[in-house]
Amino acid sequence: MVKRAPARRRPRKAKPGTKGLGPAECRLDQPTGAAAEVAEAIEKAGGCVVGLYKEPLGGHPVLLSILPIDAVEPTPFQRDLSDAHHKRLADVINKTGRFLDPIIAVVAPKGGFWTPNGRHRLEAMRRLGAKSITALVVADREVAWQILALNTEKAHNLKERSLEVIRIYRGLVDEDATRPESQFAFYLDEPALVTLGVCYERFPRFGGGAYHPILRRLEAFTDEPLRTALKDHEKRTTMVLELEEKVAAAVKKLKERGLVSPYLRSFVVARINPLRWIKGEPPPLEEVLKTMRERAAKFNVEKIKPQDLAGTGGPPDDDG
Repeated sequence: MVKRAPARRRPRKAKPGTKGLGPAECRLDQPTGAAAEVAEAIEKAGGCVVGLYKEPLGGHPVLLSILPIDAVEPTPFQRDLSDAHHKRLADVINKTGRFLDPIIAVVAPKGGFWTPNGRHRLEAMRRLGAKSITALVVADREVAWQILALNTEKAHNLKERSLEVIRIYRGLVDEDATRPESQFAFYLDEPALVTLGVCYERFPRFGGGAYHPILRRLEAFTDEPLRTALKDHEKRTTMVLELEEKVAAAVKKLKERGLVSPYLRSFVVARINPLRWIKGEPPPLEEVLKTMRERAAKFNVEKIKPQDLAGTGGPPDDDG
């Protein structure tokens, strides 16, 4: 059964003071259960727990801790480190002489700790030669998969989001590939990002922005096991990249005719996209990609005039 991605709706504004815990209710004197195991792991790693509380919205235990900086690594499926961003951050921290923004951390599967939210702060502190780092350690390791929701340090572009999603996906497959894909819709944000992530893995300079609206409209999370669903995404990736070859050839011919625009790829894709004429239920993605590939191969650049490009928008050719 195919499950369409849920509509994105913001929660209604709640009546003040009606949700979560009061200040006194957040007090937690001793860790129990999973929190006690995390406290033990912190001590074993050479860190120390300096505070313990229930976070005020969901009441989940959080351990305010100081961890040895060498014991912390970013989750392996995060976007690539921005060299400029972490260096600027290091300069700011160095000027203030204070580290006041704890990272989020969870116990890693093979020891040590992962941070799904704090990679640039971690690298900034390492750049400054810090011995340790302040962390809010949570007992639920599934927080590590919620990276897209948690990581707000630096806005994600489409390429970064897509690569993070496919890395999360492969991590989920490694843990247990038999679980249904639809179970992880929250972690993966949207199914189109999985396919685009594979595209960027295979072709780093892929112009995914031109294809994103089509994939977002037609792809859906399914109840298939992760292993099977990933193979389906990889098949669609092959079809998208085959289409991109035809589109790139048309773009090259347009440039040879002297037509210059940062939106040539989006222009070609829009011209060959059958969805703009379809009302109601669209055909399957595979059928749409096949039609677009055939149209791209027959694309007549001689009929395109400079004024045709005047109203072109969308992402530039290299939107990574």
